Amino acid sequence: MKEPIASSELIINEDGSIFHLHVRPEQLADKVILVGDPGRVQTVADHFDRLECDIQSREFHTMTGWYKGKRISVVSTGIGCDNIDIVMTELDALANIDFETRTINDKLRTLDLVRIGTCGGLQPNTPVGTYIASCKSIGFDGLLNFYAGRNEVCDLEFEEAFKKHLDWNPLLCAPYVIDANPELIERVAGTEMVRGVTIACGGFFGPQGRKVRLELADPDQNERVESFEYQGWRITNFEMESSALAGLARLMGHHAMTCCMVIANRLAGEANTGYKGTIDGLISLVLDRI
Repeated sequence: MKEPIASSELIINEDGSIFHLHVRPEQLADKVILVGDPGRVQTVADHFDRLECDIQSREFHTMTGWYKGKRISVVSTGIGCDNIDIVMTELDALANIDFETRTINDKLRTLDLVRIGTCGGLQPNTPVGTYIASCKSIGFDGLLNFYAGRNEVCDLEFEEAFKKHLDWNPLLCAPYVIDANPELIERVAGTEMVRGVTIACGGFFGPQGRKVRLELADPDQNERVESFEYQGWRITNFEMESSALAGLARLMGHHAMTCCMVIANRLAGEANTGYKGTIDGLISLVLDRI
């Protein structure tokens, strides 16, 4: 007899939807595009041939529809790995838990998840406008360290080399290095994306080495990040969600990757605040290949 999951652990709304997303199991497609900005959900869904549902709750906006014969859900996560923890856990519950009995299904669904985001480039070959596929992500957020099995899915040797190079401050969360799904990377990235290593930061300012009014604990952090190299890998960009997405997907048995458009290059000191009109090219590419 399966042990049901307590209502305090898996909160289901009165209408049969999951607590934060307000989505019901039958409304989730097997192919999922994740975006940070709730407003970008409509931008993606504008490409759909037919729309099934449109659900909004807090920063979480979900639309499911059809694109060239493929059923796709697009979901906004808001900013940060903490929100990815909510979204990934609830998407997995929608896919793999029977809401009637509160038990895990005998046959598990595998979701294909592609995050479309924006990022800051860190190398000369990642100028503004570049598409980057995160083959590896380094989590500065520490999220995956709260889950069993973390060491089994992470690249521990890469982690140690990175911590040694940065002279890692023990006051910070232990970083983790996680691979995206290789088949999804090959299918989606094609020849249009730079394949690289992405750092997912726990904030936009200090954690990414930006100084506004507060002094930084480590003013030289970005220089060491940019100079790091391990087995031919270089750090290509900063963003704020890729590590949690790749890590939780690996633990849950889903396929996930992140691809971002560079809207600022930290080396060149350049930024494009009018990127919203140009990210549509990346959206079209992902829709065709997911």
